[in-house]
Amino acid sequence: MRWRALVFLITLALASEARAQVDQPVTVFEHPSGQRFFIAGQMNVIYQRHGDFPALYSGPQSFGPDEEYAVSRVLTLYTGLQLPDGWDVVLDVESAGGLGLSDAFGLAGFTNLDVVRNPTLGSAPYLARLVVRKVIALSAEHVDVSRGPLNTSTTLPARRLEIRAGKMGIVDVFDVNGVGNDSHLQFTNWTVDNNGAYDYAADTRGYTYGVIVEYDSPRWSLRGAEALMPTVANGIVLDWHVNRSRGENAELELRPTSALTLKLLGYVNHANMGSYTDATAAFERGQDPTPEIAAHRQQGRTKPGAGVNVEYDFPVAVRLFMRAGWNGGDSESFAYTEVNNTVSVGGDIVGSRWHRPNDRAGAAFVSNGLSQPHREYLRLGGLGFLLGDGTLTYGREDIIEAYYNAHLWRGVFAAAGFQYISHPGYNTDRGPAAVQALRLHVDF
Repeated sequence: MRWRALVFLITLALASEARAQVDQPVTVFEHPSGQRFFIAGQMNVIYQRHGDFPALYSGPQSFGPDEEYAVSRVLTLYTGLQLPDGWDVVLDVESAGGLGLSDAFGLAGFTNLDVVRNPTLGSAPYLARLVVRKVIALSAEHVDVSRGPLNTSTTLPARRLEIRAGKMGIVDVFDVNGVGNDSHLQFTNWTVDNNGAYDYAADTRGYTYGVIVEYDSPRWSLRGAEALMPTVANGIVLDWHVNRSRGENAELELRPTSALTLKLLGYVNHANMGSYTDATAAFERGQDPTPEIAAHRQQGRTKPGAGVNVEYDFPVAVRLFMRAGWNGGDSESFAYTEVNNTVSVGGDIVGSRWHRPNDRAGAAFVSNGLSQPHREYLRLGGLGFLLGDGTLTYGREDIIEAYYNAHLWRGVFAAAGFQYISHPGYNTDRGPAAVQALRLHVDF
């Protein structure tokens, strides 16, 4: 079987003899910095499995208690063009295929960020990003920056205004964290790589259309965004009626020292969202046979949220991070996942100490929670877009994740990972579940 061949190849690669990695490139093909064009690609394949775990019952959207495995894959073509006078354009095409464990149901902190939350969408290629950026210099001094898929420049003004517009991922710019941010080379859990309470504007695949304005200086940055929300929770179609539906985002980033970064995030979503309280009340009156959030949506309903993001780099190749977040608990979870409050901590270490400077190991802990109206809705048998055990004995969903990512050759990496999930879907009647993972990643 194909998945067995994948497991064998990754295991063989991880067992290969360690060798010095100094000055090895980390892409299959080199990307000269002097060219106006940028063309690159990546492939990310993740295999995950879990064994049987205890469950007193299961519902229509539970994380399955029987042994299962799943393989996902994401292919991306990155292109960029650097233009005169501070302009550049980024265009990315992506294909996401395969499945997640239990079709990505039953967990708020789902185990694989690469999984599309609607498996019926298929794997046909789609436009992921088309972003036009204008950089306005506010100082003569310049700083060096890394060229990559989201940035064609090698230097930028130390003080500048950046304006981006087009199709984008909001979390390409907001809530970015160097330790927990990248399912291709780091953690894979949704609520470790992102703030689980950040219900950021996005379609099912994680993209939206919007405008971002950002001011940058050496010690601090301030950015704001207006972006389109989906027409329904976890929907693929975006609502272009911005007078009634939009996501407003603001983030202040402070860099008091070269080692410490602090980000303060706030957002307000406006959309056709339901109310957990209204859905529960209608059920208790006998109006609805089961609580149904979709039957109690109201155009223009708002959902506020806030988050904090901290990263600290030690001088010994060790980094630590912390995130915390909250959002309004009565309006339905709409665009990311079913989390109303969260806190996560973790860190990583580079393999320099064992003569593999392109290897990295990491560990993190995240605890996700629900508001009282949200948990009562689920307890009475309501379904969210991810959760639904049929009832609920509430407990916080606590997750531990660890990984080791090994650099094999040029742009080829292989990783092994593990996640331990207490109270899957916030239900103390189910779990714990242990998930093992193997990953093959190639940067072209």
